[in-house]
Amino acid sequence: MPVVICLLRGVNVGGHNKVKMEALRALYESLQLRDVQTYIQSGNIVFRTKERDLAKLAVRLEDAFEKAFQFRCAVVLRTCAELRETIARNPFAARIGLDPSRILVDFCAGDPGAEARDRVLAIQSEEELRMHGRELYIYFPEGMARTKLWPAVIDRTLKTPATGRNWNTVLKLLEMAEALEAAG
Repeated sequence: MPVVICLLRGVNVGGHNKVKMEALRALYESLQLRDVQTYIQSGNIVFRTKERDLAKLAVRLEDAFEKAFQFRCAVVLRTCAELRETIARNPFAARIGLDPSRILVDFCAGDPGAEARDRVLAIQSEEELRMHGRELYIYFPEGMARTKLWPAVIDRTLKTPATGRNWNTVLKLLEMAEALEAAG
């Protein structure tokens, strides 16, 4: 069974949309997903599934989540191979002295298209933005807490749901997924 990484948008952020990870794991297990694991409290789930159509699975998860928790959140899914590619494509990786805690990857649910990619890259900001496929890489030279680059601006520009994860979380999720993959 393939291993899938699931990223939920807007769960347990700033005290809003609270979901206990035990309840989230139980929901996913009730949907016949296997070896369900969560990472930190922000809606990161790794699991096995027989489902091959990830777009169909994402809608099923969004519907079940809304029914269980009374609010809807976007679900972004990636395979192990896709997450490996995301890490390999990090446009900031070759820079010496770069603080990985200042790198964010925004994972888009769908392909935003060339026009939206061009518009997001044209946003004037102190941050560096690079885009490849469905991932927007952002480097925050002054840290994420001081940014004036608001997620809402990026969302409106991309026109597809997206959810961000810091670089350390991205690496940890791949580590978890690869361990699950290796366990067979």
